[in-house]
Amino acid sequence: MKGEAVRVAPPRRMVALTVDGETVQVPEGSTLLEACRALGREIPTLCYGDTLTPKNACRVCMVEVEGSRVLVSSCSRRAEPGMVVQTDTERARHSRRLVLELLGSSVDLSIAPNVARWQEDYGAEPSRFGSDGADADDAAVATVEQPPTIDNELYVRDYAKCILCYKCVDACGEQWQGTFAISVAGRGFDAHISTEFSVPLTDSACVYCGNCIAVCPTGALVFKSEFDRRAEGTWDEERQTRTDTICPYCGVGCTLTLHVQDNEIVKVTSPQDHAITSGNLCIKGRFGFQHVQNR
Repeated sequence: MKGEAVRVAPPRRMVALTVDGETVQVPEGSTLLEACRALGREIPTLCYGDTLTPKNACRVCMVEVEGSRVLVSSCSRRAEPGMVVQTDTERARHSRRLVLELLGSSVDLSIAPNVARWQEDYGAEPSRFGSDGADADDAAVATVEQPPTIDNELYVRDYAKCILCYKCVDACGEQWQGTFAISVAGRGFDAHISTEFSVPLTDSACVYCGNCIAVCPTGALVFKSEFDRRAEGTWDEERQTRTDTICPYCGVGCTLTLHVQDNEIVKVTSPQDHAITSGNLCIKGRFGFQHVQNR
């Protein structure tokens, strides 16, 4: 109505802190990770997701805070006025190196983005914790190696790459989709991602939105089109183009990013910073592109 007041959210107070000797101001409620990124500092992260609540599961984002007895997770620790943060101390680097070695010795991180570079930057040597078992004189690594689960034509579950970051569980559950098709089963060393009662995906509550794939940091959940191309040796992200478009299936207006290689759509994602989708799509938007290639 004419003359009706428009409610505007109050401005967020700025918080000043020091990161590696530089002063930075971030909005109140920001994390140390966001403060570091504001200064262009790269902090390795695996379990962190821009649209998910931090789980502090992977522990590769640890930084040193003056006055703190232990290292803190930069992905979840809130910035406070006057904080003094060090991101590149020997203590922080040693922690990240050790975590990368432990993960790399037990989980297949071969297609996880940036991990190979991080291992090189931090001098991580996963082989310190054992060999691949080929040499009888060496102790074999205790890995979670297992065959990929292929029970549908849309995506593959390759849990040999799973680091139990819980991002897929959150995306499928209360934080986004609300389907609760997957969860953590077992305890301790037996903990693993599973459907309800370990039924095949086709018999579960899964609606094939693929939002779990969108947040998976290691390729444990992957498009079947990508899985097949990797198996054939034809997957090449350097030759792929990305084109943003609008999903044609309904009026919501979700933005799709088409990944195209050799004039063929190989997968579909959505920008996580998009106001409508926040990276999430439905089965039609994420997987309904086969008709484009139907010659």
